[in-house]
This record gives sequence, structure tokens and C-alpha cells, in this order.
Amino acid sequence: MYRRLLSMLAGLLLCGAGRADDGLLQTALQTASGNRAQLERALADAPQDQQAGMRFLIENMPPGDLQTLSADFLLENSRLAWQALRESAWADRVPQEIVFDSLLPYANINERRDAWRKDFFERFRPMVKEAKTPGEAAAILNQQVFPLLKVKYSTQRKKADQSPLESMESGLASCTGLSVLLVDACRAVGVPARLVGTPLWSDNSGNHTWVEIWDNGWHFTGACEPTGNALDQGWFIDRASKAIRDDRRHAIYAVTFRRNGQNFPMVWARDNSDVFAVNVTDRYTAITSPIPEKHSAIRIRVTDKNGARVAVAVKIQGADGTELYSGRSKDDRFDSNDHLTVAVPTGSTITVTLTDSQVSEKLEVRDSEHLLNLRQP
Repeated sequence: MYRRLLSMLAGLLLCGAGRADDGLLQTALQTASGNRAQLERALADAPQDQQAGMRFLIENMPPGDLQTLSADFLLENSRLAWQALRESAWADRVPQEIVFDSLLPYANINERRDAWRKDFFERFRPMVKEAKTPGEAAAILNQQVFPLLKVKYSTQRKKADQSPLESMESGLASCTGLSVLLVDACRAVGVPARLVGTPLWSDNSGNHTWVEIWDNGWHFTGACEPTGNALDQGWFIDRASKAIRDDRRHAIYAVTFRRNGQNFPMVWARDNSDVFAVNVTDRYTAITSPIPEKHSAIRIRVTDKNGARVAVAVKIQGADGTELYSGRSKDDRFDSNDHLTVAVPTGSTITVTLTDSQVSEKLEVRDSEHLLNLRQP
């Protein structure tokens, strides 16, 4: 009887909505199979002002979630998301479509489905209670969340697509795991956020994932790579500016919860087609590269005898012995694609020396960028 009542209530919601895309909801409920009653209860029990958002989630949920997530999970997720937004200083400035797509969702990609909202709201809301904009709040979170949770970047993490709690348990995460954690921390306090990435930089140096924040438009930041209180800065700007929009391998995509027919390319789960994306390459290629004209990017990677990246003193000299640069390489605390990068004149000849060991290599700078691998004895 109770199940029949839920079905009737859900049907009344459908009829009352009078929408042309009722087929989306019907398809979702049919896909849910034995879990249909849970979704119908979530629809029936959601407060009036949360029903449209609940419907959006159910219409666009991956099949696995439709068949497993409980009404209690969905109702709590919705309640806490709207509560966080209402308590923010920007509640009346976020369009509904942004709220639905980048604040209400309980997941980003194919990570384990954790109930993180309540815990994260209680932990992080005090950090941003004085923040006046979503961007300000996101910058604060990026500076404070990772030290608080004792989570850092590492290639030794268990897997790329960790959930927030999995990253917290191990203390280690990939750029993807760090981004998932930051997006969820933002959403927990009412900041619309989404995961962004490329399956392969145009120089074939690897993939990368980062975060976008909505603050009267989309802005980016590297997770666990804060740049003070500023957004739209990061070590990857130069590479992102060279992305190729119409090449799926080298384009940049932002995750969307909406089923729009274009999949987010997950290099750790290539056969998974349950996550969708929008192509945002043009916004990044419009960014001016930090490498000046008629200069080339020299990226320096230094490893020890075991192949681990190490931070050591590096010196670059011109052909006449003039010192062009001195600094330190980056170790495995940094993203695996984030190397010491120096701009030198194209066409010049340089010598790169590891100061402590006097290991050196001479290079004729001809291409727009060079990746130089050096071994520290």
C-alpha cells in the first residue's frame, strides 16, 4: 500500500509539473528497477522548493546510482545543499541552472558515493562565514582544507578516482582526488563548483584535473595549489592555453551532471560513459601564455637513482656563461606534470646544471618547449 501511495504521489508531481521532458523522469524511474520506490519517495518527500532540483538529479543520475541510492541519502543531500546556499552571502546571485548542475550533485565523476555534506558543512562553514563571494570562499577553502585534513598530492595514492573520505583516510590523493575533495568542500558551503580536466596535454606530457568555481562566471584554481586569495592562476596556464578544442585527446572538459550526450574522458576508467561534460577549451586557449614571444619553455625534471623526483638546486647559463636562472626543481609533493619551468630565448644555446652534483646538459633551444630529464647521482 505504501509503495502504491508513493507511486501515486510521484505521478501527481509529474502531472503537476506539466513538462515536455517527462520522459526523462519516467526513463530514470524504469532504470531504477527495484530501487524505484526510493526515488519516488525522494520526489514525494522533498519540500516544494526543492522538488525541481530533486527531479533534476533523478533525471540525470547514472544508472548505478538510480539503482542503489536511498531516499534518505538524496533528501539529506538536497536539504543540506539548499541550507548552505541560503546561509551564504551570494544566495540570490546564483542562477538556478548553476545550482542544479554544480551545487546539488552529490558526486563529480565515478568516485565512491560518500555522504560528505553534513560533515563538510560543519567543518568548513566556519572558515568562510565572513566570505562575501563564492570566489573568496573557494580561495579560503583551498588554502585551509588540505592542511586541516592532512591530505596531500602523491603518485602513491591508492587510485586516481578516490572519494573525499578515501583521500582523507589515506592522506594521499591524485590531482583528480584532490579536485573531487575541493569541489565537495565548496559545494558543502554553498559554492557552486565543478571538476575540469584534459585527458592529455597537447605536448603529450600527461593528463591533469583541476577545479572551476562559479562567481558571476567560471574561474579556475588548482586543488591543493592555492595562489593566495586569487583565482585564475596556476602552473598549468601555459599548457592549458595550448589545448586543442576539436581533438578529444587534447581538449579541456568540465563535468556536467546533465546528460548532454558528451562524455567526460576519464583516463582511469576509459570504458565508463556515465559522466558527462562540456567542452571549455576556448576559455583556456584565450588565456595569454606566461611564456613571452620568441621564448621557449624549458621544463626541468630531476630524479634520483630510484626514479623519484627530487628538489635540488638548478642553474641555467647562456652560451657565454651568463647566468640566466637559478632556483630549485620540484619533487613529488607537486603534480607529476608540474615541473620547474623557465623561459629562455628561442634559438639560444643553454647549459642546465644541477648545482650540488655538477651534473649538466647542454641544449640548443629550437622548439617552443623542451622537457629536460636529469638524474641526480
